[in-house]
Amino acid sequence: MSGDGRAPAPGPAKGTRPSKRRVRRAWRRLRRVVAEVGAGARATARRVRESPPPPGPFRPGFWRSPIRGPWLTSVFGLVLLFGIPVLFVTGALSYAAYNPDLGPLNDQTPDKGLLGFYLFDWPTRPYWLYRLTQGVHVTLGVVLLPVLLAKLWSVIPRLFSWPPLRSPAQGLERLSLLLLVGGAVFEFVTGIFNVQLFYIFPGSFYTLHFYGAWVFIAAFAVHVCLKLGRMRRALRSRGLLAELRTDRARTRPEPPDADGLVPVAPAAPTMSRRGAVGMVGAGSLALLVVTAGQSIGGALRNTALLAPHNRNPGSGPNGFQINKTAASVGVTPALTGPAWRLEVHGRGPALALTRGQLLAMDQRTAALPIACVEGWSTEDQYWSGLRLAELAAMAGLPHAGSVLVESVQPPGPYSSVMLRGNQIHDPRALLALRVNGADLSLDHGYPARIIVPANPGVNNTKWVHRLTFRT
Repeated sequence: MSGDGRAPAPGPAKGTRPSKRRVRRAWRRLRRVVAEVGAGARATARRVRESPPPPGPFRPGFWRSPIRGPWLTSVFGLVLLFGIPVLFVTGALSYAAYNPDLGPLNDQTPDKGLLGFYLFDWPTRPYWLYRLTQGVHVTLGVVLLPVLLAKLWSVIPRLFSWPPLRSPAQGLERLSLLLLVGGAVFEFVTGIFNVQLFYIFPGSFYTLHFYGAWVFIAAFAVHVCLKLGRMRRALRSRGLLAELRTDRARTRPEPPDADGLVPVAPAAPTMSRRGAVGMVGAGSLALLVVTAGQSIGGALRNTALLAPHNRNPGSGPNGFQINKTAASVGVTPALTGPAWRLEVHGRGPALALTRGQLLAMDQRTAALPIACVEGWSTEDQYWSGLRLAELAAMAGLPHAGSVLVESVQPPGPYSSVMLRGNQIHDPRALLALRVNGADLSLDHGYPARIIVPANPGVNNTKWVHRLTFRT
């Protein structure tokens, strides 16, 4: 007992706290282990640096083209420096055009998190907006392909530099280069496959292309930060006009550079730098000629040899491009025959209207194109039908904030879509029944389809049978 009559507080049990001496011993052992690991890593790195490079492309003398060097690489890089941001912005605009915040019916990129940020409601004016942005996106992506390949050719010695890792900064650069090259190849290949409707992807093109774009643009930004100063110095080292006047006989290698792009044992030139730039430019121009017509239209549509929709599918009022036929998505005449009804839901009892009843109402007209994610588009077609705003009023929701559009086609991607309020209330937004003075053909969406200004073609749902307006 203590002097005040209380029992003494229990002290720590013997051996429950390690002594300071034991802590110091453990700390010394940990420091020795770390030091040994560090010394081993440094020794391994030193042996790698001192060992001769493996045979083949790792040997400095393997790459012998005398036109390789910082200047030619920077010329191609300068084109990509301006072109790739335009590609990314127009791709982001394509994402926005689907109104992704309206839900998974419109946005098929799961778990996107902050990458799927959404800045504004996609407008309906000008009515050709999506035709422009997506046409630029696809056409520019195809046109830049020769430039990308030439840039990769010019820097390929860097991919085989030895030793592969010299410092943390160089490791960051090589990681960004790996992601840049891999991301560029992935984005360009998947994009071109999509344009050609060649779907061999292990998942949804939209999801793969979306995530690939973010990986690519992040690596591109890091690469630009690391290389912008060197690119500026390289471009200033030689005048463009002087280089374009230099023929093959007078072509000489550039001075040795820190990146190892200039060969240590250059061969005799088989092409001048002028020839390389001209060949790449001619390739891009040729791809422009055989691609751009699918977006521009007119006489150039006949030159769009790489576009799967370049050919006119027939004559007459319905003789313009389509993406998918009715048969390809399982829509049969039985689903769109006399028993078809348009259901209109909103506030109050649902309406069920025959096509004859719809045609008996006041018909509105609008001249609008169809523009699709693959980059193709039609000329303006003359649609007639009922305004979506008037149908919303019939449903008891004249100020509807959105509408769910459902097709008779079997459930699948884009058999249903959500449209937002500004699309409903644009006076050119129609439930179209006729086009160019004739009934819609089955492939063009008979008995009724959606047509909305500046809307991606896949969201202009065909074979509509139900509209559900919401506040």
